[in-house]
Amino acid sequence: MDYKAIVLLSTGDWDNPFWTNKQHVAVELARMGRRVLYIDSLGLRRPSASARDLKRIAKRLCKAVRPPRKVRDNLWVWSPIILPWHDRKSIRKINRMLLSTGLCFWSSVLGFKKSWLWTYNPLTTEFFDLSKFSYRVYHCVDEIKAQPGMPVKLLETSERCLSEQVDIIFTTSPRLQETRGAWNPNTHYFPNVADFDHFNKALNSDLIVPDDLLALPKPRLGFIGAISGYKIDFSLLRHLAESHPEWSVVLIGEVGEGDPWTDSSLLDGLENVHLLGPRSYKNLPAYLKGIDVALLPNHVNEYTDAMFPMKFSEYLAAGCPVVSVDLKALRDFHHIVEVAKTKEDFVSAVEEILSGNVFPLEERLNVAREQTYEVRTKRMLSLIESGETSL
Repeated sequence: MDYKAIVLLSTGDWDNPFWTNKQHVAVELARMGRRVLYIDSLGLRRPSASARDLKRIAKRLCKAVRPPRKVRDNLWVWSPIILPWHDRKSIRKINRMLLSTGLCFWSSVLGFKKSWLWTYNPLTTEFFDLSKFSYRVYHCVDEIKAQPGMPVKLLETSERCLSEQVDIIFTTSPRLQETRGAWNPNTHYFPNVADFDHFNKALNSDLIVPDDLLALPKPRLGFIGAISGYKIDFSLLRHLAESHPEWSVVLIGEVGEGDPWTDSSLLDGLENVHLLGPRSYKNLPAYLKGIDVALLPNHVNEYTDAMFPMKFSEYLAAGCPVVSVDLKALRDFHHIVEVAKTKEDFVSAVEEILSGNVFPLEERLNVAREQTYEVRTKRMLSLIESGETSL
């Protein structure tokens, strides 16, 4: 099977400071010798009138007039022009014409022949004719319809159509495996992973902890990621901070990322809660080095029920002990992570770690070593190749 060319349809922009599956998988495929055309997010969520969304729209319009740009060996990024109101049938028709025509043109320019499709977008069949691709992969990493502002009914219909048409589905949580497997028998579970070598730098003795983190009193409890209302339980964080005013609760990320309706006012007035804002991916290991306990303070809801938090593997690779709410995807990892079902249990779990009762570092690192993008991508491709004759 010739798969030297792969069109990767993402739900995240390449230059987003917090890389997820999409960027990492694109990099691994390119490293393995595939030529990858990475298509930036097509904006599934309806835009709000927030300054962040307006800025993003303006930035996207500037990108849209440019050709695909080469960002690494074998890897190009294309930011096509797109109208964001996907719940309107007329808009979807216009977008399909724009995207199909644009992809055909740039594929010809770049020499992408008989390319595969590797998609993360549940609306893919609304934008492209899947029969134009020699092989079709749906990498389902989130319950996207559970995010705020999404066209739920359209997503439900389109995602099932996509799932039934693709050759193979990869999922990142047990819940996604269960639901998508009902639509396509060739569905396989591969948990979220991390860039082990990158985050393991946190254990380097010569790595310097950033000054803004060093200025905060220890112990420091840290969360790194999108600080969004549908993901993060702000009442849990408030309870944590109020239970121990001597603890520094550090949040690194953009408030409202992916959810402009986020209300973080519950954290107002708490002197030991520190929102440092987003930091570059390059510097995250240095921040994790200065964290005493890493947190997964999520809501337990429809979205997180189908989520395997990527930052879990990143925390492990950095050597951080982890306290999490009771997420279904982590139930096979209770031997290396403290799991709390109530706010009081969450506080107690942090207290246990700070008292020195910590799961052995090497056990945590061993799990992280098994959960890398390189290993997982190779396993995915091997699975595809092993089933080639039956497809």
